[in-house]
Amino acid sequence: MTVIQIVLLLIGGMPLFDAICTAFGTAGTGGFGIKNDSMASYSTYLQVVITVFMILFGVNFNAYFFIITKKFAQAFKMEEVRYYFGIIGVATLIITCNIYHIFGSATKAFQQAAFQVGSIITTTGYATTDFNMWPEISRTILVILMFIGACAGSTGGGFKVSRILILCKTVRKELHIFLHPNAVKKIKMDGKAIPHEVVRSTNIFFIVYVLIFSSSVFLIAFDDFELITNFTAVAATFNNIGPGLELVGPTGNFCMFSWFSKLILTFDKI
Repeated sequence: MTVIQIVLLLIGGMPLFDAICTAFGTAGTGGFGIKNDSMASYSTYLQVVITVFMILFGVNFNAYFFIITKKFAQAFKMEEVRYYFGIIGVATLIITCNIYHIFGSATKAFQQAAFQVGSIITTTGYATTDFNMWPEISRTILVILMFIGACAGSTGGGFKVSRILILCKTVRKELHIFLHPNAVKKIKMDGKAIPHEVVRSTNIFFIVYVLIFSSSVFLIAFDDFELITNFTAVAATFNNIGPGLELVGPTGNFCMFSWFSKLILTFDKI
């Protein structure tokens, strides 16, 4: 997949060095951009190629194993992958409608929305525009995507779609048992019951996640920056995204934070 992306980028006129760095940054969803404007100066074709591969590298690699072994039915039945693409599709459509007035073209708005959605949910961190200037609905959706993250078994970071599904299924199960105390209900993923140990570890992970996140936001608040900057700075580092909003948006950086806050944010990245 990395080699294919390099070839497609070269076909689009991207220099070899740029193509290699971009493909590696996409494959590892690391988002290292060699230009100050990240991917904004490249052509629409190149941005589309990067969008597609960012999303593909965020897919659970088990799906690719099933495809390679010609088990196509199992690949398409993976619940996590279906929800992953569903989230991307819904988020892209909503943002497209919300930013249409900015670009004046449905096609351009869709392309820009798809790129930012793919970049954020897969934690790649590339940018083609200053989405910090987008309307609040679009910015809110992007922040939510920071926490959702890509699929388990992918190169992406974040909370992971599979854990989100397990937590949602756990809540639904507990509500069902609350209404029907004698009911026996198991949490299932892809038609298979999830072991209690997996559910328990997911719950513990969520608790620790929230504790570390909230503690980090509190600690860097001593630098006296606004809440959106602090909140998204922690979200961007803790989920390995890259850019956040306001002072740490795609055209900003983290240089204004104190050494203490930088240590906290470095710990979050680790």
